[in-house]
Amino acid sequence: MTKRKILTAKFLTALALTATTTLATPAFAGNSGDYLAARQARMAGDFDAAVYYYIRALGDDPKNPQLLEGAALSQLSAGDLARAVPVAERMEKNGVESQIARAILAAHEFEAGDYTAVLSRVTEDRGVGPLVDGLMAAWARLGSGDMTAALAAFDTVAETKGLRGFALYHKALALAMVGDFEASEAIYSDEQAGPLQMTRRGAMARIEVLSQLDRNADALALLDRLFGTDLDPGLSAMRTGLETGETLPFTHVTRITDGVAEIFYSVAAALRGEATNDYTLIYSRVAEDLRRDHVDAILLSAELLEDMGRPELATRAYRRVPRDNPAFHAAELGRAEALRRSGRADAALEVLDQLAETHADMPIVHSTRGDLFRGSERYMEAVKAYDRALSLYDEDDRAQWFVLYVRGICQERLNHWDEAEADFRAALQFNPEHPRVLNYLGYSLVEKQEKLEEALSMIERAADARPDSGYILDSLGWALYRLGRYDDSVGHMERAAELMPVDPTVTDHLGDVYWAVGRRLEAEFQWQRALSFDPEAGDAERIRRKLKVGLDAVLAEEGANPLKVAQDTSNGG
Repeated sequence: MTKRKILTAKFLTALALTATTTLATPAFAGNSGDYLAARQARMAGDFDAAVYYYIRALGDDPKNPQLLEGAALSQLSAGDLARAVPVAERMEKNGVESQIARAILAAHEFEAGDYTAVLSRVTEDRGVGPLVDGLMAAWARLGSGDMTAALAAFDTVAETKGLRGFALYHKALALAMVGDFEASEAIYSDEQAGPLQMTRRGAMARIEVLSQLDRNADALALLDRLFGTDLDPGLSAMRTGLETGETLPFTHVTRITDGVAEIFYSVAAALRGEATNDYTLIYSRVAEDLRRDHVDAILLSAELLEDMGRPELATRAYRRVPRDNPAFHAAELGRAEALRRSGRADAALEVLDQLAETHADMPIVHSTRGDLFRGSERYMEAVKAYDRALSLYDEDDRAQWFVLYVRGICQERLNHWDEAEADFRAALQFNPEHPRVLNYLGYSLVEKQEKLEEALSMIERAADARPDSGYILDSLGWALYRLGRYDDSVGHMERAAELMPVDPTVTDHLGDVYWAVGRRLEAEFQWQRALSFDPEAGDAERIRRKLKVGLDAVLAEEGANPLKVAQDTSNGG
């Protein structure tokens, strides 16, 4: 991350924190049951229920600031800004200090075209925050017809440390909206303009600006440099238009509310991972309301809702993306994942089946179907889906490494080892030294007791790359055990057990390693722990047998090579 990006992220994080309000338990005049139910629902992300209970609670205590803010926040989080406006108006009338309410009212004023109210809000210190206020003022002045004042306002924001690129991105959008594409491109071509102009949206806006300037060749070169040849439908449509000599329309900001929506979306995108999901959602929801076709804001809201554990609300958001939008496939992939997370795997598969018909030429659609089948242990169907995905990649496309890897997993589960090994090795050709592939292939070879030295080398390289991965350290310890290097195995197995303290397989392995070095009481203790974690595991009966007769006797019963068991030292013997 560049220094400028770090400064911007820190500033935006601080902005988000100033926009939050701790909803402490209020001094409540009515029945506290409705408030507690509302608060619990909001904390659980059930915003519809939270709105219901907050409104009930307000019937008993209509001026309570915490109840008002809770209702407004829940309404906005549910994506219903219109219903939140009366609550926010009541809060402002009652003198409640709430930046959530102010964001709702500012958005409402922009939608009404009341730019004077917006400017009064900013000058009277009733705005959302320093960055948002400055850009809102700039767009409001443009809405009022004063382009000179608007440009000066953008420049003022650009003087804030770390925000030059953010402000100039909006200035370039404003210039393009009024048709001054030359001035807009002058900003985009300035290397000092900052990082936000090279987001996907910023790049697409600049491509449209170049096309408006009859510079389709430059637009194509920019598209190729930033996105390569693996294009989604939206970028593919742009490429086709540019190649055929079409002048692309400037679509990113066509109205003042589009520009303001871009403020809130840009803040939300920058806050992602820097602030809590529920407060990032406030900004993406405002962006959605200001521009109903802002698909990126819709998708961001849906992703945030998924991260918050509300797949049903995420599904509702994904469904807002129209079928004819270039991002429809992304929304449907997200909807399928949200359905899967909510336990509706059959509904998720139905979504993906339909998408496989309408977007049959997209590898990601088929590979996602494969992932769903794999998660349901329908390995043969997963292999067929992965076959289809791989058939759509260019022969030298490195992106196919992951599909080869997961198809290899399915082949291994189907006991098609030759095919599985071939897939793992092909994945490594596209993505050499990837620790997950090295570990899976190495561990599988260890379990089959094939090519053990090569397997150990693979796992050691994986462990070097991921020294804190319990799975990989378990593989390393197990490979050493299989090679008879019991003493060398102990430390790795113990570290794996520290990292994965309740994993029955790792714990069982640790017991075997302890037995092999003569620490029999400790071995039996670990086997007992493994059974306590999962008494119905596939190896449970074998573990019980080890507890009864010992590991060496079990190996003899299985016809395996005996261990060179060390003297029992667990009780000084």
